[in-house]
Amino acid sequence: MLAFIRRILITVAFTVTAFAAPAQAAEVTPSALSPSTDDTPVITLHSDEERRSISRAQIEQSSLHEVSLQHFEGPEGSFAGVWLDDFLNAEGIDNAATLRFIAHDDYTTFLTPEDRDAKRYLLATRLDGKTLTRDEFGPTMLIIPADADAVETGTVSMTSWVWSIKDIYVQ
Repeated sequence: MLAFIRRILITVAFTVTAFAAPAQAAEVTPSALSPSTDDTPVITLHSDEERRSISRAQIEQSSLHEVSLQHFEGPEGSFAGVWLDDFLNAEGIDNAATLRFIAHDDYTTFLTPEDRDAKRYLLATRLDGKTLTRDEFGPTMLIIPADADAVETGTVSMTSWVWSIKDIYVQ
């Protein structure tokens, strides 16, 4: 049912045409948070060769960044995480790979290398310094700070904003 509701929301937002002023990008800054030491697996990374369980500590081995924004699904505050490309590089993932994200409600979206060249994606693991839980759209979520206001106003599609990520497939 959640996947169905998510698809409806995405369809409505995608088809809305707005004549508002151009939206501002949310400002991303380096975070003063210490990287997590939690080795509990939170996502699974799949490739042709292997399947790896990835912990919050592994995700946060790259530099943490923060952005304050209102997520279109409700959560508001300072989201912290790592740039997706930094995470992929740390995991040895080829920049030419297409990525498939699958959420706990089975929502799926794809990111091509061209998508990642056009915009920066933040793999968020925390909200206001606390680890994201499934109740808060965690344990990880993909957000696009440059599109935050535009998604909220409906002038940009929200299809690449994925919450409650459970799997990332490298294709």
